[in-house]
Amino acid sequence: MVPMIPKQATGVESLVVSEIFGPTFQGEGVSTGRHASFVRLGGCDLHCSWCDSPYTWDSSRFDLRAELARRPVADILQDVDERGAALTVLTGGEPLLHQRQRGWGTLLRGLTTRGRELEIETNGTKAPDPETVENTHRFTVSPKLAHSGDPQEMRVRPNALKAFVDSGKASFKFVVASVHDLPEVDLLVTTVGIPPERVWIMPEGTGSDVILARSQELADSILQRGYNFSSRLHVLLWADERKR
Repeated sequence: MVPMIPKQATGVESLVVSEIFGPTFQGEGVSTGRHASFVRLGGCDLHCSWCDSPYTWDSSRFDLRAELARRPVADILQDVDERGAALTVLTGGEPLLHQRQRGWGTLLRGLTTRGRELEIETNGTKAPDPETVENTHRFTVSPKLAHSGDPQEMRVRPNALKAFVDSGKASFKFVVASVHDLPEVDLLVTTVGIPPERVWIMPEGTGSDVILARSQELADSILQRGYNFSSRLHVLLWADERKR
């Protein structure tokens, strides 16, 4: 759920924000290496054991009232403007939890009408509504596998994933810990009807040594399947430093 943060004055369009940062590089997926700014929203409907942004949702470890703030959309847009990156990545948490919030459409339209590309990172459990599809250049959809620790009925929503396929704007990024996870990816790709050329496999890890070792383990199996490979560029450059 989206954390309960006190609302601002009536009539002010606002969203719950964790952090805005950049310019930096997009570290994952189809846009890896691109000059980008990030808007990280609060709240998530999953609780992955290896999540690298638990401060957006985990109240057992973090003071969410300190970590999150409801910010006017106008302020968010001004902040992004000042960072000057051509690509804006809307991430979380799970950003599509905010689709029904006042200010969501204004944020998306504000970002795209400023001549920027908008990329939304999502876990794929919530289907994008027509307004979201219209105002987004691309989706990076990352369905979670069994090793995330969440039950399948929470983390895999076939109808939502098919909606992303049908949008024609989605790539699918799977976080994989070992080659033993790849058959699970294969089954989901086949079941949902995801074109293999739209699949990226990314090694799980928050340290460069782990990422390199898993990349070497996975490479041949990824090639054999016709999938794409994604490293974690920001981790290789800056380890697990926040706002990178």
